[in-house]
Amino acid sequence: MALRARALYDFRSENPGEISLREHEVLSLCSEQDIEGWLEGVNSRGDRGLFPASYVQVIRAPAAEPPPPARYANVPAGGFEPQPPPAAFKPAAQQPPPEPFPLPPAAAGYPFPPAPYGGSYQPSQGSDDDWDDDWDDSSTVADEPGALGSSYPDYEAAGGGASGRYHLSTRSELSLGSRGGGGHPVGHPHPPGGGGAKSSATVSRNLNRFSTFVKSGGEAFVLGEASGFVKDGDKLCVVLGPQGPEWQENPYPFQCSIEDPTKQTKFKGMKSYIAYKLVPSHTGQQVHRRYKHFDWLYGRLAEKFPVISVPHLPEKQATGRFEEDFISKRRKGLAWWMDHMCSHPVLAQCDAFQHFLTCPSTDEKAWKQGKRKAEKDEMVGANFFLTISVPTGPGASLDLQEVESQVDGFKAFTKKMDESALQLNHTANEFARKQVTGFKKEYQKVGHSFKCLSQAFELDQQTFSAGLNQAIAFTAEAYDAIGDLFADQPRQDLDPVMDLLALYQGHLANFPDIIHVQKGALTKVKESKRHVEEGKMELQKAEGIQERCNIISFATLAEINHFHKIRVRDFKSQMQHFLQQQILFFQKVTQKLEEALHKYDSV
Repeated sequence: MALRARALYDFRSENPGEISLREHEVLSLCSEQDIEGWLEGVNSRGDRGLFPASYVQVIRAPAAEPPPPARYANVPAGGFEPQPPPAAFKPAAQQPPPEPFPLPPAAAGYPFPPAPYGGSYQPSQGSDDDWDDDWDDSSTVADEPGALGSSYPDYEAAGGGASGRYHLSTRSELSLGSRGGGGHPVGHPHPPGGGGAKSSATVSRNLNRFSTFVKSGGEAFVLGEASGFVKDGDKLCVVLGPQGPEWQENPYPFQCSIEDPTKQTKFKGMKSYIAYKLVPSHTGQQVHRRYKHFDWLYGRLAEKFPVISVPHLPEKQATGRFEEDFISKRRKGLAWWMDHMCSHPVLAQCDAFQHFLTCPSTDEKAWKQGKRKAEKDEMVGANFFLTISVPTGPGASLDLQEVESQVDGFKAFTKKMDESALQLNHTANEFARKQVTGFKKEYQKVGHSFKCLSQAFELDQQTFSAGLNQAIAFTAEAYDAIGDLFADQPRQDLDPVMDLLALYQGHLANFPDIIHVQKGALTKVKESKRHVEEGKMELQKAEGIQERCNIISFATLAEINHFHKIRVRDFKSQMQHFLQQQILFFQKVTQKLEEALHKYDSV
């Protein structure tokens, strides 16, 4: 006897792994055991996947062939995982969205690694000089205990209360059903006649518990599960600017230089590493940091800020890490990274970043305390979104359709920008290679040919031909010198362009996850609105979901706005530098040719 079922209602699939049903359609079941209220089977069109158990009625009928093996037969009766109570729900870090828009692989010239697939940062395991000793060594430390970033002023939000600490909670009386136990899939109504009380509707959880929206804590926040204390210093303010939402500017902007990479040793010379000198402008006190400290900081920030694009670090390298060219290239990459960190209104004021910048390089105890404090930060995951303060009052609300349109437009923009940046990087790499090898070789071949001609002319002993011979020999030397200019020029103009493209490749790789969090919040709002229209959910509960979605939308639009600002600033500056260097280069070439030309005046 084969297990079969008849569809009681129409069902339209909206998520990967689901299949659509038509009323009265007969399906083959893979198993009669439901998975959190979902069954797996094959519909009349041959599609195989999940559908709500409440939408079908199981029947038994003889069949000519056994049912297909269940792909989910090994799932226990409790479902994919036990459902924790709201208070215990602790989303992990981000993971990639089910269908992020594709990003082409890094081209050869990109010194930055692609984004980790998902926001849950895992330190790379490359055999660099950075990961072979314990974190709590004495190589770098911080400020005095209990005074993290003491040289950096504390800023209080305008109108902040004396306590400076607020308890915020998004918990609501909304029934938070999963895809079982009477819950229904995102975007689908309850079956007709399935209970008309407003309190019976649920906003379902995503079946994919590894999606970015879930891992970042966005789902728990939107569904009202976040609860925590927010201090004044933890508030992240979004304001309305001329171009829409934007992060509130840092009232005390600063920069930080990265200079003098030096090779240092420990354990009586058995361990070698490179230390970089950092000098923040707001303290004027230099500190020394190794690459592993940059890497630790990046990991903390990537985990804490799911809707902010934390710039990627230059890549690790297993061999040749003490070579001069590699050290120079890494320092330039770290300088770009530091510039973007200091330019971001949120990242620049983060406690972990300030601890990184202001810790004296000799206070091991303070470094450990600051490091552990950052790692125990409670304002992560769903609680992070509690720290975001958005505009209120008339004219401050967002239109969800407009937000969705803006985000879709930005998604298309980043995809096109990534493709064009990869193309430019490939072209610049190829052109630089030709300058270093091909052009230099060709110009020196011309110079060698002129030299051979002058040597031939020297066989003529007539005095009136001596000047000509010298002029031709000088021309040969000029072409040799021009070849050297071509070989050295990419360091001056093309390499900086490729460094900038590499930094932005990291940003572009971050945005699919950021967009996925915002899209997930919009999906929950649409579902709650459908429940309200059908009289299955109280308006107050749906408004709570929309209010929390607005917070995520404000933050997403603010981050998009900041990205465009720094993009215009960076590419304007870099293109000016590129053209200036090109002009200087051709002026040098012209000067060499003019000097050779003047040699013939005395012939």
